[in-house]
Amino acid sequence: MNSKIKLTACASLAISLYACGAVSTTYHVTKSTVKAAYKTTKFVVKAGAGTLRLTYKLGKITFHVISAPLNWPMTTSIDSVAGLSPKEAIRQGKVKNSPYVVRGHHYRPMSVSQASSYREVGIASWYGEETRRQKGGTMTANGEVFNPSLPTAAHKYLPLPTHVRVTNLDNGKSIIVRVNDRGPFVQGRIIDLSAGAAHQLGYLQKGTAMVRVETVHI
Repeated sequence: MNSKIKLTACASLAISLYACGAVSTTYHVTKSTVKAAYKTTKFVVKAGAGTLRLTYKLGKITFHVISAPLNWPMTTSIDSVAGLSPKEAIRQGKVKNSPYVVRGHHYRPMSVSQASSYREVGIASWYGEETRRQKGGTMTANGEVFNPSLPTAAHKYLPLPTHVRVTNLDNGKSIIVRVNDRGPFVQGRIIDLSAGAAHQLGYLQKGTAMVRVETVHI
């Protein structure tokens, strides 16, 4: 199987971006993508999560987007989003670049237009298994299942989701990640990568790294 197809939402796996409807993007589907989707679907069933919403590839990286049940705990203690409770904002689909509050501090994310030219150098950290607070995973700030092995990241100001290329300036290694969470809320750090992404960039043991982060257009 090696063909181009258009995905339609609300199918048996509810493959969609964020709501039921036609997905206009044409994806290149290969046997490996299908196998990865099948494995992810088994994970969803085992974890008791929502439906598999999207599986796609950017270069050699396969991304799995899975909706988390609203009763799962969140990875970050967000007070409110757009004046709503975090879960209600997720339910209403109002988290993309809405202002939000964490521990009394107000944050205003970039617009989609501003994010399209984003490029920044700074310190990256990572988060992983220790973030999970119940068996099966936790919920990211935009309602996705947090899986530390997947290429994802947390950022305070980028719209959710946004794809960025992160390059470790110490060793030149680079990876594309899907920003689907908020953080890190530690002074001097610009991005939190998943443990899996940090491992690929070679700084898992060290804990932090000086990186360049730049938007990837798809």
